[in-house]
Amino acid sequence: MRSASPLRKPVPAPLAAREGGRARPRVDRGAQRELSSMSSLTEKDRPIVQLLLNTGTCPRCILRFCCVGSQTLYRHPYKDLMKDLKAFLKKNQEKEDTVCFDVVDPPCKRIRLEHTEEGPDDVNHNGGLQQIPSVNNEDTAVENLAVKVCNVCLGVLQEFCEVDFVKKVCQKVNSADYQFTSFVFSMSLPPQLSVRERAAWLLVKQEMGNLGLSLAKDDIVQLKEAYKWIIHPQLSEELGVPADGKSLFEVSVVFAHPETDEECHFLATACPDCFKPAKNKQSVFTRMAVIKALEKIKEEDFLKHFPCPPSSPKNLCVALEIQCNNGAVFVAGRYNKYSRNLPQTPWIIDGERKLESSVEELISGHLMAEFKADSFNFSSSGREDVDVRTLGNGRPFAIELVNPRRIHFTAEEMKGLQQTINNSSDKIQVRDLQLVTREAIGRMKEGEEEKTKTYSALIWTDKAIQKEDIAFLDDIKELKLDQKTPLRVLHRRPLAVRCRIIHTMKSEYIDEHHFRLHLKTQAGTYIKEFVHGDFGRTKPNIGSLLNRTADILELDVESVDVDWPPALDN
Repeated sequence: MRSASPLRKPVPAPLAAREGGRARPRVDRGAQRELSSMSSLTEKDRPIVQLLLNTGTCPRCILRFCCVGSQTLYRHPYKDLMKDLKAFLKKNQEKEDTVCFDVVDPPCKRIRLEHTEEGPDDVNHNGGLQQIPSVNNEDTAVENLAVKVCNVCLGVLQEFCEVDFVKKVCQKVNSADYQFTSFVFSMSLPPQLSVRERAAWLLVKQEMGNLGLSLAKDDIVQLKEAYKWIIHPQLSEELGVPADGKSLFEVSVVFAHPETDEECHFLATACPDCFKPAKNKQSVFTRMAVIKALEKIKEEDFLKHFPCPPSSPKNLCVALEIQCNNGAVFVAGRYNKYSRNLPQTPWIIDGERKLESSVEELISGHLMAEFKADSFNFSSSGREDVDVRTLGNGRPFAIELVNPRRIHFTAEEMKGLQQTINNSSDKIQVRDLQLVTREAIGRMKEGEEEKTKTYSALIWTDKAIQKEDIAFLDDIKELKLDQKTPLRVLHRRPLAVRCRIIHTMKSEYIDEHHFRLHLKTQAGTYIKEFVHGDFGRTKPNIGSLLNRTADILELDVESVDVDWPPALDN
């Protein structure tokens, strides 16, 4: 909030004499009542308004530097704001030998009355602040600025606040064919705007110092904040939905100003450690790097390299991109895999695809088409090998659909989508297909190590066995294993010894060289290696327990005991 402390100027001796030797404060209430839309400005703002207008700053940036927090004021038409500022300057003229006034209508930003230390005299571009031309002629100041591009915002708070640009944004949104019930607006500004804002702040700070006031950088209304105050109501009206900071649908505009792109470059010499190359950045002069450098550079060094006030550009900013993006939608369910020749995810080795499809693709292809998403991310509670079936209630999975155009589905529509997936292939089936939140997916991941899984393995032995040779396996409970990372997954898993538990086993004799073993294990147990031993990397194993060579012929996952997602009445 602007300080409510009164700013009082000394009354000249002649007036004091006319008042009987006592100087009494006089407030021109009439002038304040006639400010119209400029009622948020007070007499102490007048020198700042004059100064900024004269140096090429637009009305909305002037309001920002005067710390005006009234959102509705920024929404006034540009020409009206210019006219109102002109009227403000005229109606608030005070005879210097008679002025004393109070500061009224404190806004949301802070301005402090202080006894500031005297700074250095104004110096030229080689050493600091430039001499500012006289601002006594307000008419000239206003008229000269009327058609100029703002030297601070580079036109962002000028042309890009007008109806034509709002309609252009909305046309882009509507043509993208998204489903949304609210929106959040974001903008990317060229980094040199921060440099120009710093120069303008130093200019205003010096002028306020002359008035016995101080202005901190944080007191100024941020350009992005002011722009959103203006643009939000217009976009909301045109799109027919409210602006909401928590909305998952984002409308973004990327601004650029090629004419002034090199204005940041002096900072790289002054603060080289702030500008580090990054693989995903086209330029080291990112907005955050520039802000970091501006926080570090000394004022006197800044003024040696950059004009204050900033020069007026010839051209407006350009809107490089108008983009729309919907927050991700998450779909979960459980899948059964009935094929022994189907990987869970695409099987690609050295750039060559080994099998034509995968569980992931058979499910996600239909979801991508219905949700009209750009891409997807598949995850599941564990994974089975290409030759392993998943039976029973299936394996929990979740798919993140990135930037979907369609986001609203009824329970019946999800049921129909599930049926479409199931009718498309005899290799998989899905159940309990439903929309879930990002947070809910964590429950699936939590179960990977904590829950149990049940398997059925068909085992072969080199030596003949009888039923009584394997019966003892049924009595083994909570068998602890030490499993070194299997050779077959060592290319994608770190080398480690993992302790796993076989909770129970139940044998089913078939013939002299075959039996089926039903196992309930800790999630994450390598079952194939438990059977054949993986050259001694898993201890104990079925081979060592039976004292003969054993191998696995078939493996089925019979249950994944993760109670997620919730079962549906399908």
